[in-house]
Amino acid sequence: MYRATVFLRQLEPRTARTTAEVVKFALWPLAIMTVLHRVLVKAVNGARTDDFTPVYRAALAFLNRQPVYTANFNWVDPHYLYAPSGTLLLSPIAIIDPERSRWLFILGNAVAVIIAGYLLLKMFGLALDSVAAPILLLGMFASETVTNTLVFTNINGLILLGEVAFLLLLLRRRDAWAGVAIGLTLAIKPVLAPLLLLPLVTKQWRALVTAIGVPLVLTAIAWPLAVDPMEFVHHTLPYLMESRDYFNSAIVGNGAYYDLPSWMILALRAIFAVVVLVSLWLLYRYYREDRLFFLTTATGVLMTAYFLIGSLGQMYYSMMLLPLLMSVVLRNSVMRNWPAWLAVYGFMTFDSWLSGRFPATGRAAEYMKSTLGWSLLLLVICGVLVARYLTAKREGRLDRGIDPVFDEPEPEKVPVG
Repeated sequence: MYRATVFLRQLEPRTARTTAEVVKFALWPLAIMTVLHRVLVKAVNGARTDDFTPVYRAALAFLNRQPVYTANFNWVDPHYLYAPSGTLLLSPIAIIDPERSRWLFILGNAVAVIIAGYLLLKMFGLALDSVAAPILLLGMFASETVTNTLVFTNINGLILLGEVAFLLLLLRRRDAWAGVAIGLTLAIKPVLAPLLLLPLVTKQWRALVTAIGVPLVLTAIAWPLAVDPMEFVHHTLPYLMESRDYFNSAIVGNGAYYDLPSWMILALRAIFAVVVLVSLWLLYRYYREDRLFFLTTATGVLMTAYFLIGSLGQMYYSMMLLPLLMSVVLRNSVMRNWPAWLAVYGFMTFDSWLSGRFPATGRAAEYMKSTLGWSLLLLVICGVLVARYLTAKREGRLDRGIDPVFDEPEPEKVPVG
């Protein structure tokens, strides 16, 4: 009887004794079950939007030496838009049947997101047993960006992993490998191309060499293996250069959808371009030596600008802003204010604002939420940095930087190596 009692006591769940333990005990089950639900139920069920089928068909055509770039762009269904280098990298998915291949693709992207989250924790000097771990995991898989990446079955989870690996390797001064990490993503889709500015301004030249070299080498291999590589240039590339008015949350996309005059669209893009340039200048001038803050914040500015000011911005691209959101753990983070997280709600929420009672208002809120979220985020970052600059200038301490003066002693630097 005594042995049975001792055994049962060992099975009894621990009772939290600190606030941190309460948070961890509460959030780990919620995070794990959310991950399982998103992968095994939402993603496997799928949705009307299917990004995987065009990729599978293109990979199958590539392996069978058939034309790949045959999409009819008059339809709004997902098209195959990847370059021959991306086709080469993705072609193994067509070795098995489409259903099992799709499941593996979902699993691969889910695992990539989890690994990216783990690398983000390491980047900011946080452990798996910290409160931040379950918060990050739950936040990622509860968001629209991760959920729809899995449901639509696209490649963005792996692109996120490449982005985080790129930043971490830059921080650790492993420049050539950092270039390989981002180069593999660029070989598939150029969404992270603005981040090549980072090794340029930090003078980490080897990262640039491999970042450009990897897609060039893969293109050289794929070009003679493809049946119609020039069709990518003549047929697909012109479409990629256009700004469409559907499934496009960029200023130009929503402006076209709501039939705004061209001058207004151009003016809005110009205004936010100035906001971005001011933010990047202040970051470079006063923060480039604070490498963790500089790289993660500049990444957020560059990627948000790409989504908002560029020709195509889709809400689930916001996954690439996770390094910026994670920077909230830094004492000088630009994310430590409520307007920043109101912006995050706009481009990360899985809530639908479509309303049966107020259809026009609900549709506008649904279609504009990510556009407004990205816009507000850029304004907040610029506002925080400009306010810091003006305060430091007024107090005569610009030569010491523009960080706010903290009352408490400065903590130890966050380890990144």
